[in-house]
Amino acid sequence: MKVNRHKFLPRAGAVTTATALLLGVASMAMADQNHGDQDVDVNVGITEIVDGGVLAMSVAGTSTTLTEDGSTPTVRQFKGTLPTVTVTDTRAASEIPAGAGWYVLGTSSDFAGVAGQPAISASHLGWQPQIIDGGASGQVTEGDQVDTSMDSGANAVGLVDQELLALALDSSAIAAEGQWTANADLFLRTPATVAPGGYSAKLTLSLFE
Repeated sequence: MKVNRHKFLPRAGAVTTATALLLGVASMAMADQNHGDQDVDVNVGITEIVDGGVLAMSVAGTSTTLTEDGSTPTVRQFKGTLPTVTVTDTRAASEIPAGAGWYVLGTSSDFAGVAGQPAISASHLGWQPQIIDGGASGQVTEGDQVDTSMDSGANAVGLVDQELLALALDSSAIAAEGQWTANADLFLRTPATVAPGGYSAKLTLSLFE
C-alpha cells in the first residue's frame, strides 16, 4: 500500500499535540499544593547623561487616513489627524546657544493617484495645529491654521511650503521641561469634479533650531 506522507505527517502532529494537552491536564491536577513563593526585585540605576543631551523629534505613526466629512455640492472635503509629534530636549540649559529656539515645520507632496488619475496639488491640503502638552511654562505655541487653495485669505496656500506646526522661542528657558507634544487636524478640499480613486501624499515634518 502506498503511504501518503503529506497526509500522514499532519495527522501525527495532531496526535502529538493532543497527547501534550492531556499530559498538561494531568500535571495541573497533581500540582495543587504550593510549597513556597520567592519574589525577585528588579533594580536599575540610571545615571545622568554626561556626553551632552540632544534635541530630537519623534512621530507616533507613519501614516494617517483622511475620510470624507463636510462635503458640499461644489467642494469635497476629507478630514484626518496628524500623528502626535513629540519634541524632546535632554540638554542642560548651559548646552543651548543663547537666544536659540526650536520649531517644527511641515510640507506635503502632491497627492498622486494610485491608478494614474491626475494628481491633487498639495495646495489642497491644510491643517490646524494643536498643542497637546506645551509644558508647565506654556512657552510652546502652535502655528496658525493653513487653509487650502479652495479657501480665501492670506493663509489659503496649503502645505506646499514649510508651514509651522509648533514653536518655542527660547530653548534654554524651557529645556528643563524635557518634552512637548502637538498634532494637527488635517483637511483636504477639492472640486466636486475630482477624479475618484485612491491618492497618496507624503507629509514631511522637520525640526529646526
